[in-house]
Amino acid sequence: MLRFMMPRENEYFDLFEASAQNIVKAARKLQELINNWDNNDVIAAEITEIEHIGDTITHQIIEHLNRSFVTPFDREDIALLAHSLDDITDFIQSTSDYMMLYKIETPGQKARELAEVLLQSAIEIEKTIPLLRKPNEYKPILAHCVEINRLENVADLIFRSAIGELFEKAGNIRDIIKWREIYENLETATDRCEDVANALEGVALKHA
Repeated sequence: MLRFMMPRENEYFDLFEASAQNIVKAARKLQELINNWDNNDVIAAEITEIEHIGDTITHQIIEHLNRSFVTPFDREDIALLAHSLDDITDFIQSTSDYMMLYKIETPGQKARELAEVLLQSAIEIEKTIPLLRKPNEYKPILAHCVEINRLENVADLIFRSAIGELFEKAGNIRDIIKWREIYENLETATDRCEDVANALEGVALKHA
């Protein structure tokens, strides 16, 4: 009974790392969707399945949190990090869903650029999460957070350029509405990567 009530600290780290790895899978699949649109039905279904896996991981983290007496760092930081990670896969799936719903013809260059920045942000998160296992060496986390923030700024610039190009070149209002929604979801996914960086930075600064 005692073991049930006190999960191993490593379980949190294992689940956070699984969540980060799942985000990278989702970001890669989104990039594949955008670059291989002819196979969109299959890839979109795979993204949905990856998002469901992310939900399961998040639920496991919160379940552990609800039955833990001792946690590796502050409970509110664990919950914040878990939900921030989950939000990324949510917006990746949302991007995929809108692309399928709107039956777009072919994703353009700006969508590819945003997907690439999102993937790089996800990879940076995947590199950073394992550092949580070393509470005496949290300072390197901060450097990764700076890079994630930089990538989010790059995504902002691409998004603004994409919206400007959209209003300049789109043939009709329906195309503007469709692509604005898609671009906003892509850019919001990178915003959520920055939320993860902020959560990680908070943990690092408290325990460095």
